Amino acid sequence: MSQRDARSEQFSIMTTRTKSQAVKEFKRMAAWIGVAAILMVAAALSYLASQGELYLHMVIATILGVFFSTLLGCGLFALAFFSDKSGHDEQVTDSTRGSDPH
Repeated sequence: MSQRDARSEQFSIMTTRTKSQAVKEFKRMAAWIGVAAILMVAAALSYLASQGELYLHMVIATILGVFFSTLLGCGLFALAFFSDKSGHDEQVTDSTRGSDPH
């Protein structure tokens, strides 16, 4: 077995454990992001209600805009952390090391 195969096997065993843990952490993070998005919608609606009358279209636009903006922003950060913790970043780094053209 070559050194590269041994390193690949060791990486495979390590990432199986860390991937399952990373998936659990990502699901937990996604649930908290959902809670944060709901709280932000409630805060935005309460602020708008304190400023004047609420109209149906304004409420719908606020709910959709705030909720999905929060999900998108926080979700992308969560995916970046998931990629790092699950070992996907290391796989890319390892695959590019072996193909040095110089």
